[in-house]
Amino acid sequence: MTAYLSVLAADIDELRIDLSDGFQLATKAIIAVFLFGVALDTRLDDFRDVVRRPVVVGAGLVAQYLVMPALTVLLTLALDVRGSVAIGMILVVCCPAGNLSNILTHRARGDVALSISMTAASNVLAVVVTPIAVAFWCGLNPAADDLLRDVSIDTWDMVAEVAVLIGLPFAAGLLVAWRFPAFAARARRFVEPAALVLLLLIIVGGLAGQFAIFVDYVGVVALAIVVQNALSLAVGYGTGRGLRLPAPGVRAMTFELGVRNTGLALVLALGFFGDLGGVAFVAALWGLWDVTTGLALSSRWKRVAVRSPELPARPGR
Repeated sequence: MTAYLSVLAADIDELRIDLSDGFQLATKAIIAVFLFGVALDTRLDDFRDVVRRPVVVGAGLVAQYLVMPALTVLLTLALDVRGSVAIGMILVVCCPAGNLSNILTHRARGDVALSISMTAASNVLAVVVTPIAVAFWCGLNPAADDLLRDVSIDTWDMVAEVAVLIGLPFAAGLLVAWRFPAFAARARRFVEPAALVLLLLIIVGGLAGQFAIFVDYVGVVALAIVVQNALSLAVGYGTGRGLRLPAPGVRAMTFELGVRNTGLALVLALGFFGDLGGVAFVAALWGLWDVTTGLALSSRWKRVAVRSPELPARPGR
């Protein structure tokens, strides 16, 4: 199997995806809306919940930023994927969760308060942790490390980019939620689903515009993405069970670790790995598969009753 992947992927490191400046700008704008929507549904109580449950949230963040990247590096080595594919896989798991994980948790009758608290904490940490984690974990894969040396990625430039993409819209959303709670309550009903639909359109549109590339390389990365996504969900589920969380908490932990902000990964791939089209290709395909498996799992859990108190009236409460 590894030989099969190596032969097919022989040229993916040379892949160049030519996307217009308008497409990249639109992607950044949608990510900003996405993070703004996360913040609209975030309150100070969500950060206090991190303090109230430090072991649970801390274990989830360790699994997210240490366990999953380490397992991903081992997976890239086991499957013998090319350097750009390895970078894309590592980039995705080093990105925080978005509000899609909150939506799926609510749909699955999970612990939405825990989900929102972890999303808020992971997004705050991501401003610094994500760029440093990408550089560190990619350095453990020889093929990825060689490519990074060739493209000369500046980690601190990526920190600045992530700070703008996450920090500004997240801070703006928190301010609006604090000063205008009634408006925030109405707006999040439209912002969250609209951002999700627009993000899916961006991903699908980007792939459709490069359909020939998609046909040529989808077989190269499909197996790696399917296995990595299943592994992410399994680690989330195992973390929740290991912490002896009730069923709603296990479901929340599963989506927090299994559903990544692939839109952010796509923006970073286009902005910093423009000459390595394989990185953006992995992020885009991961996004489609991530949504597919997340919706399937949440639909399955929605039909399975849980022994827990009644869900709060508003997601996150």
